[in-house]
Amino acid sequence: MRNFLEIEAPVIDRFGGMSGLQAKLRKPLPSDQVLTIPDNLWLSAASRAVFQAGFSWKVVEKKWPDIEKIFYGFDLSFCRYLSEEALDDLMRQEGMIKHWTKTRSIQRNADFFWCLSDEYGSLGEYFSSWNTENYVDNLKYLRKGGDRLGGKTAQVFLRRMGVDTLVFASDTIRALIREGVVNKSPSSKKDWLALQNAIEIWQGQSNRSLNEISQILSLSVG
Repeated sequence: MRNFLEIEAPVIDRFGGMSGLQAKLRKPLPSDQVLTIPDNLWLSAASRAVFQAGFSWKVVEKKWPDIEKIFYGFDLSFCRYLSEEALDDLMRQEGMIKHWTKTRSIQRNADFFWCLSDEYGSLGEYFSSWNTENYVDNLKYLRKGGDRLGGKTAQVFLRRMGVDTLVFASDTIRALIREGVVNKSPSSKKDWLALQNAIEIWQGQSNRSLNEISQILSLSVG
């Protein structure tokens, strides 16, 4: 595994210097801004990422305002108590994407998020506490406690909300393989431990966010 500055150097050259690269990168929000995001927006963003997984992103984006209305703005208290019969009725409303397991995930994730919010004071409080040292454990907890919130889906959701995260884009995975961190997209305990060690080392070498590390890895391939 190379020093991250070696990985970064040709990417900087490709964009005509550091300022060009910096303009390209999407950075996380400061933790104090993540802290203020209302609970319902977290559920909406998570649900949108779930629906977009394996589906046309543009179609989901077009329909999302209607889906927001159908689920009362993704209010956690409303969504967590929806029965299967109620979910089935909502799924049949005009403007809804008719996919049962993804629709059901809204209720399950609302319940999970409500428990997190109750424990931490708000979802903003919970997600703003994430850091590099507990990144992998937090991802695993999100996957275990949530519904359909594993892998890239969770990472896309988190990045959209401004949480500092990797995204397992295909080129990012290729770069991780090239650098000898993993042999495939992380799945085993060994893979996740190797990834955790790598990002801690690279962050120490570069003083960059996980967002930036992820994007630079991807750009170093593409």
